[in-house]
Amino acid sequence: MSDALKNYKEDFFLFLEAGFIAVNAADEDSAVKLFKAAEVLKPESTFPKVGFGYMHLCKLELKQATAAFREVLAKEPDNEMAKTFLGICMTLIPSEIAAGEKSLEELSKSGDTGIKKLASMAIEFAEKFVKKAPSPLQPQKPQQKQK
Repeated sequence: MSDALKNYKEDFFLFLEAGFIAVNAADEDSAVKLFKAAEVLKPESTFPKVGFGYMHLCKLELKQATAAFREVLAKEPDNEMAKTFLGICMTLIPSEIAAGEKSLEELSKSGDTGIKKLASMAIEFAEKFVKKAPSPLQPQKPQQKQK
C-alpha cells in the first residue's frame, strides 16, 4: 500500500458507513465510490462486498445481490449480516421463499440484537406482504369490468 493510502487506512469504516448511508439516500454513484475506496484500503475485507450486495438489494436487483452475499459467505460462512441479507433476498424470490424464511428463522435467534431484529422484521414482512395475494406466489385474478 502506498504511503498516501496508509494515511486513510484508519478511515476504512468511515468510507464503508458512508457507503451504506449513500445507498439509503439513493445516491448510487457515491455509494459505489465509497465502497470501492473501502475495497482499496482493505482488499481482504468482505464488508465492501456486503455493501454492494445491499445496494443491489435496495434496487431489487436480486440476482446481483444474492451473488454478492453468496460470495461473502463462501469466504466467511459465519457472516450473519450477509446471511440475513441473503435470506431477505430469497424471501423475495418465489422459488426460494421457503429457504429464505428458514434461514431468517435461524438468524432470528442470533446473539446479535441487530441481526435478530432485522431477521424478525424480514419474516414479518414476508408473511404480511410477499405471501399474501397479490404476490408473485399468488397472482391476483383480473377484475371484470362492470356494465
